[in-house]
Formats: sequence, C-alpha cells, structure tokens
Amino acid sequence: MNSRASRGALAIYAVYLGWTRHKTWEAAMCRNIKTLHNFKPPATDDEVRASALQFVRKLSGFNRPSKANEAAFNRAVEDVTHAAHHLLDALVTTAPPRDRDVEAAKRKARSAERFGVAAR
Repeated sequence: MNSRASRGALAIYAVYLGWTRHKTWEAAMCRNIKTLHNFKPPATDDEVRASALQFVRKLSGFNRPSKANEAAFNRAVEDVTHAAHHLLDALVTTAPPRDRDVEAAKRKARSAERFGVAAR
C-alpha cells in the first residue's frame, strides 16, 4: 500500500472512530456520534442504527441522498448497522457499565463550559 493509500485508509478509519481532523489526528469525538459500548442498559437497535446513519451521512456528505443514490445509501446504513452490532457484541471490558444519566450530565456540563450557556 503506498503512502497516499495509507493516508486515505487512516482518514476513513479516523472518521469511523468519530475523530475529527485537526493539524494532527486527535481523539476528538464527533459530537453527533455517541459512544454505545459499556452502558447499562445496553445500546438499543435504534441507537445503533442512528449512529450508523450518522456515520454514512458523514462519509457520503449527504444528509439525504438523491433518488439515484438512495439505494446505495440505505444499503450502506444497513451494512454499517450490522457491523456495529457485531463490534458491540465482540467488545469486552472489565470496567463497570456507565450510567446514561451521569454521562448525559457530563455532556451538558462540557457543552455549558464550551459555549458559556447554563446547563438545563
């Protein structure tokens, strides 16, 4: 694989992980794609599909595809959803499951700090 292809593969992998591109690749999570692993209760099918939809939107650059691209777009969403389910089922951890309410409160606090708006 040449270096150009390697950079392309890295870029696709980074987008898959939800990273954004800065001057260097940092583990900055895309705000629209949320972590689904290690929560109690586990992620629902709807949450996994919503994450897959967001990923395909990011890759394709389409919020809503044209009629000509609709079949490919929908097939990609289903394929990514399937892959995400396999990934979540295969992951193991010794960490205790995270609480959704606590994580939501942390996100609100970070948002308030970032934008200077009181958390609701």
